[in-house]
Amino acid sequence: MGRRREGREAAIQFLFARDLQGKEKPGEPEDFWTLHSARASTRAFAENLIQGVITHQEQIDTAITKLLENFSFERLAAVDRNVLRVASYELLYCPEVPTPVILNEAIDIAKALSAGESGSFVNGVLDKLAKSLRKPGAPAPAPQAS
Repeated sequence: MGRRREGREAAIQFLFARDLQGKEKPGEPEDFWTLHSARASTRAFAENLIQGVITHQEQIDTAITKLLENFSFERLAAVDRNVLRVASYELLYCPEVPTPVILNEAIDIAKALSAGESGSFVNGVLDKLAKSLRKPGAPAPAPQAS
């Protein structure tokens, strides 16, 4: 498994735990990294994703919520919600990452960490978001201001 995949999974695991426990507590990031050992480059990539999601969480959650049909954001499985958050962050704020990479990684991680039809569900939501943000063959969008 590559550094970026490991970083994405670690970011999702951290955000999942944060989601279930409420807001970040003092020492929480260090406690997480004590339990989840990772190479420095993997950890740096994961921390970048974590900070990006936390910084832009309101905009990310709003973008996801707009795409949900017959489902409320709060009722999403916590794993799926955080897979969507990380991938949406990359779609919205990381134009250097190709859309197919973001979608494929999110789908594979959802299949690995979640249950049932999570891969298909994540694919459907992210595909809609990607099509609204990134036109095929067009240059990637510039990062949005917060």
